[in-house]
Amino acid sequence: MGLISYLKKMKTSQKEAKLLVLGLDNAGKTTILKAISEESIKNIKPTEGFNIKNLAVDGVSLSVWDLGGQKVLREYWSNYFDHTDALIYVVDAADVDRLKEAGEELSKLLGEAELAKVPLLVYANKQDIVHALGADVVTTNLKLDGIKDRKWMIVACSAKQKEGLSEGLEWVIANIKRN
Repeated sequence: MGLISYLKKMKTSQKEAKLLVLGLDNAGKTTILKAISEESIKNIKPTEGFNIKNLAVDGVSLSVWDLGGQKVLREYWSNYFDHTDALIYVVDAADVDRLKEAGEELSKLLGEAELAKVPLLVYANKQDIVHALGADVVTTNLKLDGIKDRKWMIVACSAKQKEGLSEGLEWVIANIKRN
């Protein structure tokens, strides 16, 4: 086998996937992305636009897009929907006052034709904060049980303590491999 044939075979043997990481500002999207890519989470600033990380996890090459969640930026999220293989929606489970807003934004996303049938992982983040809501309460508030058109999962996590992140990522990878 020639070198070019070998390289082509290597490239096609690894599945490639695009993940969108969305959620309101201050939910912890960038912290999660940095934590799963083994980067320092000490000096994180609000995302003004987007961050992209390329990761190789369990035989899947991931292109992970972390989009800013400020209200003014949300209208541009749809520019990034093309070819999305999984949606990761991050909720600040300690910010009870914004949970309704987070649910409304998620509902809009799930109604987007370009995201139809795309698997959804919800991270109920900031579980390291004493008054954070558990995954069951976040599920109820976001009305996740009403989702019938796609596979979904919710994981309680703490990006700062790197707890729950691998469980969610493993679920995403398993669903990407199935498709």
